[in-house]
Amino acid sequence: MDRRLGMDPDTVTVLWCTTDGGERQKARTLLLRNAADVLGVPKSEIWVEHEPGGRPFLGGAGAGVRVSVAHTRGALAIALTGGAQVGVDVEGVRRLRAESMARAWLHPAEAAWISGLPEQERSVAFLWLWTQKEAVGKALGQGLRGGGMSRRMPAEEHWPPGPHAGSAPRPLPGFDGLVSCAALVNDGRHVIGVALHGDAAHGSDAGGVGVQVRRISGTPA
Repeated sequence: MDRRLGMDPDTVTVLWCTTDGGERQKARTLLLRNAADVLGVPKSEIWVEHEPGGRPFLGGAGAGVRVSVAHTRGALAIALTGGAQVGVDVEGVRRLRAESMARAWLHPAEAAWISGLPEQERSVAFLWLWTQKEAVGKALGQGLRGGGMSRRMPAEEHWPPGPHAGSAPRPLPGFDGLVSCAALVNDGRHVIGVALHGDAAHGSDAGGVGVQVRRISGTPA
């Protein structure tokens, strides 16, 4: 098995950075740069294409590496793995009407969980779930269509989350081959959600798949 970064089917590598604008173009450039580094090939041998639904994939020497890209104002994230289909999402932490938004859009059990938290924790908890839902939609290649917002994410036994930059994804209740997790980065200023879909995601609750989250330079080389 090829154990290079991003080619290991048991590892998802998430690279993120803060930006001062131009997130969409920077995300594409950084994806190509880091995929080339992973594979040890020139950037000219890799390019980005898109499926009809919009999900990106790598052509050329990057074929076979699963990727996902996300960006929000002031930050971006890219995910690479050699295993299952992957999705990533990033959101800036900000004050939201989290309780009412959760009642309107989320699974009832998730809405109840958010309502039971201290008020100052509810916005980040909502984004913790939101980013995972967005990531799952990307891993499935369908976005949030078909009730994606109400799809229940793994329950959080310990809250608030610790400062760990990465964890083992856990299964979504009632969905085989779908796992997700989230991480707080940038001193809690951003949340990154990650999801996997496919055979390589099975057994993730037993530690079969790990997520490594690492900050990179936001200046494309």
